[in-house]
This record gives sequence, structure tokens and C-alpha cells, in this order.
Amino acid sequence: MFSVLLYASSKTYQHKPEHGDGIVLNTFAHITHMKNILLYLSAFIPMYVLIIIKQSIEVLIGNIKINWLNILVLSLLVLVIILGLLGLNLEIRHRNQTTSKIKIIDKQNTTDQHFLGYFSLFVLFAISFDLSKLSMLIIFICILIMVGIVYVKNKLFYINPFLNILGFNFYDITYIEEHSTTKQTTKIFFKGDLTLNEFYFVKIKDENFNFLNTKLKGK
Repeated sequence: MFSVLLYASSKTYQHKPEHGDGIVLNTFAHITHMKNILLYLSAFIPMYVLIIIKQSIEVLIGNIKINWLNILVLSLLVLVIILGLLGLNLEIRHRNQTTSKIKIIDKQNTTDQHFLGYFSLFVLFAISFDLSKLSMLIIFICILIMVGIVYVKNKLFYINPFLNILGFNFYDITYIEEHSTTKQTTKIFFKGDLTLNEFYFVKIKDENFNFLNTKLKGK
């Protein structure tokens, strides 16, 4: 699944650098693609947890037996949870983008527009898919791959119910950088309520996935 998503994501990069620079840029691009895939996996962490709970209960009450397939399913779910958490940790704590000081002049909290739709998808997957059957497991993986291709290719990183569950709100904001009058827009995650006409420090990844840090809030 990871190789398919990585290939789909890398299709958006088509420049042809020369000599040694090409190797460095190509390596950086692949690292970026992999981090994007991990962000996609993190968005589905609540669903993975629900499925693990469902499978564990089914085993405990004797509805399904412990066999190689059920062990494989639980192992894969635990693995993708770990990978998703790793991806979020890399983005939140170890980002190498340039820090910018911005002044927020308009905001719109759009958390509810994205959370309910995806969370209902989680519940549907967790209840309707019987992953103790190999055929259902294959269909489940295929669906994740197809959704993942669209998610990564279109940079839908702002759709992440797991971050919403952790307390992050999602905002569309209009801002200006310090010493500039040019209005720009981006999408950000932030714990709490944003204050208009205040300065914040932010590391801009792209227009779809950024974090503001309350500890760096300007006066």
C-alpha cells in the first residue's frame, strides 16, 4: 500500500535537476512524499482503534477464533497507528520550514465541515467490515489505497479527525506577514480560539497544513 501511494504522490514532481543536485532533490522529494503518506495514515487512527476494539471483543466473546489472519490484521493496524503517530510527530515537532511572523486579519473555524463526514466513514468501516475474512481485508486495503491516492495527491492534510479529537481546531485564515501588506490565505491547526489582529509565529508547510504555537504568540 505504501509503495502505491508513494508512486502516486511522486507523479506531481517532474523537474529534471542535473548531476549531484538531482540525487539530493530526489531523495528530499521521496522523504516528503513518505511524510505525506504518514500524515494520511494518521487521519485514520480513530478508525484503526475502533477496528482493534471490535476485533478484540469478537475474540474475547468467541465469535471469531485467533488465527494467522486475525493476528495479521491486528499487527497491521498497530503498525499503521505507530506510523501515523510518527508522521504527526515529525510534522509537529521536527519541521524544517522557515518560521514566519504573521498577523491574522480574518478566520473561519471549519472543523465541523470535515470532522463529521470522516468520522461517519470510520464508524461505517469499523462496523460493516469483517476483517476476519481475507476477501474483506483485501477490499479494505484497496479502499484505503484509493482514498489515500486522492488524499495525498490533492494535499487534503487539513482533513484529520485525529487532530480534532486531540483538541486541535481547524481554521481557514487570511493573514499578512510582518512588514508586508499583501493578504494571503492558508489552512491551520490550532488548539484554542484565534485572536484577530494578533501576531503569531507559524511554520508554513503549504496552504493546506500548518500549525500555530501558543507558546510563540506575539504580544
